[in-house]
Amino acid sequence: MKRVAKPVFFIVALLILFLTYTATFGIKGQNGDNSNTYIKGVSDIRWGIDINGGVEATFSPATSTKATKEQIDSAKSIIEVRMTSKHITDYELYTDYDHDRIIVRFPWKNGETTFDPESAIQELSATALLTFREGGEYTTTETDADGQPVYKTPKGTTADAIILQGSDIKSAKAEMSQDQTSGTSKYMVGLELNDSGTEKFAEATERLQGKVISIWMDDVMISSPTVNAVITDGKCSIEGNFTAAEASALANKITAGALPFKLTTTNFSTISPLLGASSLHAMLIAGCIAFAIICIFMLFVFRLPGFVAIIALLGQIALSFAAVSGYFPFVNSFTMTLPGIAGIILSIGMGVDANIITASRIKEELWAGKTLDGAIQKGDDNSFWAIFDGNITVIIVALILMGVFGPTNILSMIFGPSTTGSIYSFGYTLLIGIVGNFVFGVTATRLMTKSLSGFKFARSKWLYGGAAK
Repeated sequence: MKRVAKPVFFIVALLILFLTYTATFGIKGQNGDNSNTYIKGVSDIRWGIDINGGVEATFSPATSTKATKEQIDSAKSIIEVRMTSKHITDYELYTDYDHDRIIVRFPWKNGETTFDPESAIQELSATALLTFREGGEYTTTETDADGQPVYKTPKGTTADAIILQGSDIKSAKAEMSQDQTSGTSKYMVGLELNDSGTEKFAEATERLQGKVISIWMDDVMISSPTVNAVITDGKCSIEGNFTAAEASALANKITAGALPFKLTTTNFSTISPLLGASSLHAMLIAGCIAFAIICIFMLFVFRLPGFVAIIALLGQIALSFAAVSGYFPFVNSFTMTLPGIAGIILSIGMGVDANIITASRIKEELWAGKTLDGAIQKGDDNSFWAIFDGNITVIIVALILMGVFGPTNILSMIFGPSTTGSIYSFGYTLLIGIVGNFVFGVTATRLMTKSLSGFKFARSKWLYGGAAK
């Protein structure tokens, strides 16, 4: 057997423990009165309707004229985009063409305290009318909660000369830059224009160099930059006194586009969760008890490989929650439902099974008379394909569930919106858990076991299930 350096065990174990701690509690900091989240933890997970309850709302056009089927479908699509842009996968969306109604059901956001359904649905029905206008003339000035001036209602040339509208925007995303002098962070919204918008904006910036082009969201001026250069590549920024959350919300609103008509809420109510109010706490306690029992079993039956398996299982569980909460910046957060929790539990069971198979193979080789190094190597080799075959079939199933029941997949229309988010959640957590099994239950476990076997105190065959000497 090729030896693994002794420090490898400690390096791998510490990395797993660090992931476990940060994925559970996150990393947060305080900047004055503002709380900043640097790494998201379990508390940042948005729980599904079945766990935490949610909101049901009925939207109708704010007009006496009957809406066409195309207009209702357009409004439905935009509401769906707004859901997915917030990574809400557990939602239900229905249309009633006869009565011009759109019915939406979605969960509360994480950390909700007021549970006010009216405020929860405001962002879904808001009309996002973005305009770039010549000049910066306004009619009235108000003061916001922070004492900052808010300029409202364009007038004069600014009211008449519209350069760009929301339809000219190709994409929008929140960005951050740092002032080199003060070191403070500044948040903005980066825009990319489509072909028509690029042409219009190039002409306007050439004509208005040294002058103001103001940017308005509905009736409020959100920025009034001065044109310093001709912009011909279709890329620009909306700058203002934004927080990170405000920049992200504005970018999502612009990306979602403008509704074909203003929506009014004709009915709204709260949805009670399928579980009780203390269900999450009860599930946490039950999960800790179950994991403790598994740990005792692994230690009692498999001894040292069981101890290594416990560390690997911690990493697998941490990865599953990290992939849901938005821990990794390149992986979007999404709504955790009861089926999603079931997917995590099933994948943990697969992880326990993988470690048992490997430990059992090592134990069998020791009883067959192999040396410790030979038994570890042979046990790893003999167990790999059994683990691989079992896990790869589950990965295929998980991918099929995500493909068929994904929130933006056309097949979701066939199977119905009521199952879209929950089944997708199950497939997603199951897939992440199995990937974690390969990373921790196979790779990390074997590295740590081979590394530990290099220590004198860990050379006893009894520690691996062999006969005591």
